[in-house]
Amino acid sequence: MSHQEPVARRMYDLIEPIGLVPYLVDGSDDDLMALGLRNQWDAYFAGRAAPFGRSMPAEVVHAVFYNFAPGEVARHLPRVWELTTPEAALAARERGCATALRRTLGDLADGPGVVRAGDLLLRAATSAPVEGRALFAALRALPVPEEPVARLWHAATLLREHRGDGHTVALVAEGVGGTECHVLHALSADMPAAEFGRVHHLPAAQLAAVIDGMRARGLVGDDGRLTAEGRATKGRVEALTDRLAEAPYNALTAGELDGMVADLEPISAAIKAVLPW
Repeated sequence: MSHQEPVARRMYDLIEPIGLVPYLVDGSDDDLMALGLRNQWDAYFAGRAAPFGRSMPAEVVHAVFYNFAPGEVARHLPRVWELTTPEAALAARERGCATALRRTLGDLADGPGVVRAGDLLLRAATSAPVEGRALFAALRALPVPEEPVARLWHAATLLREHRGDGHTVALVAEGVGGTECHVLHALSADMPAAEFGRVHHLPAAQLAAVIDGMRARGLVGDDGRLTAEGRATKGRVEALTDRLAEAPYNALTAGELDGMVADLEPISAAIKAVLPW
């Protein structure tokens, strides 16, 4: 069946909180850190890059992840594989995220909604094409957890990375680079780029050069805000991202989608309540 474009946006709103568990829910990376990693960014790259295995060069991971400044990935990969293995990182990530998610959901974790939502999300995710979606394809090759909470998290992660790979396609199509996309996002929310979490740590001259390049292309005005073209570019990126994220949900009937939304709403709300914003 074919769904209206808002389905992908609605599902993003519900799935994204589950996908953020490894990065923003307290304790989710405890098992990864117990492997001997040096800091939380080690845990980030070990957990997220582990589906590619030990031999994937940092330059390739940088290309796939897309939105890190030059050199950031190489500070952690392949160094983390001197401290642990991709197999151990995958197991620790799943274990830690399932524990953190179970703790966050409380009684919901043992309810039938987790099982139903996880099964439908998994069916949607595994129906999606992998062509052009490197990280999604790597995750698809992993075993699916049997435990319901871990299964829910795994399915949500598959769909999050499927959407993320499509988002990269949309950014490339609009000529928006990896650091530029953070500036575009920050300025679209009327936040100075220098205060945005993913780029505020960059040297001032480096960030200024990125903004100057966007200004030269008419995306940023002399006042430091997005121009009309900058906002239109952001709108086109989001619209194409939604269109490219639609395919998985074509595997579900309208009734299944409605039921899945009903099951995900309290789950998503419980996670949002503990996120740091």
